[in-house]
Amino acid sequence: MLDVSQLAEYGNDNLPPVHLWKPEACGDMDMLIKANGQWWHEGSPIKRPAMVKMFSRILWQEDGEHFLVTPVEKVRIQVEDAPFLITHMKVVKRDEGESLEFITSVGDQLVLGEDDTSLWMDDYQGEAHPYISVRYGMKALIHRNIFYDLVELGEEVEIDSELHLCVKSKAQYFSLGKLEG
Repeated sequence: MLDVSQLAEYGNDNLPPVHLWKPEACGDMDMLIKANGQWWHEGSPIKRPAMVKMFSRILWQEDGEHFLVTPVEKVRIQVEDAPFLITHMKVVKRDEGESLEFITSVGDQLVLGEDDTSLWMDDYQGEAHPYISVRYGMKALIHRNIFYDLVELGEEVEIDSELHLCVKSKAQYFSLGKLEG
């Protein structure tokens, strides 16, 4: 079993330095992050939000697989689609321009266009889904109602001689998809 007792020092909002920890993989854990953002352990949903948040802080992606990592252990878990889910968005207006800010279901705060945070569309089970980069190469699925809000903010922009519906954040455009002529 994964020993997470040494992680208390990082608190709820601090991310532990998972990128510095290099333990050998020590097996698989019966944990699954479902496509709807629910975390399951041994066939049952994890009902304590604090536990989900703590596990999300030690999540790592490597070669397309997801792991929970401590300084001494690394266990593989399963992820159906994306390990994070965007549940809130707001438009922030500042002197330097507008930005789109997002919050995941575990409290991660992301600003589109900042710290290499990008938005893209990708296929999941034959359907286009919108994603935002989170950390360590991981991604967050944008909840459907948040995507509709993005579409409402969208504007037509020409990219490589094709018309796209785009949103703007931090003076950068991000495509929500090509517009059919």
